[in-house]
Parts: sequence; C-alpha cells; structure tokens
Amino acid sequence: MRNALIIIGILILAVGLLWPWLGKVPLGRLPGDIIIDKPGFKVYIPITTMILVSIVISLVLWLLRK
Repeated sequence: MRNALIIIGILILAVGLLWPWLGKVPLGRLPGDIIIDKPGFKVYIPITTMILVSIVISLVLWLLRK
C-alpha cells in the first residue's frame, strides 16, 4: 500500500509540473468525441478520448504487473 501511494504521489506531481504542456495535447478534441452545442444546452461525450485513455491505463497496469 505504501508503494502504491508513493507512485500515485509521484504521478500527481509529474502531472502538476507538466500541466502547461499537457493542456496542448488534443485529448478531448479527437474525432469521435461527440459535442452537442445548442443555445442554453451543451453536451460533451468524449468517446474516443475515453477509449484511448483506457488503453493507455490498461497497458501501464499490464507492464507494472510483469
């Protein structure tokens, strides 16, 4: 448990330090993400982004288990 908390802390620190550059990554604006924008109503469904994030997280966890 201690090691997991240390790794999570390091990841949060890394994301915080890299935040200015991570904002330029086009996640959330990929083809396949659905945006419905009408006056007074906006729905955003990031289907492609969530699939990509899920694949990356699955690969990282798979590599950590080896």
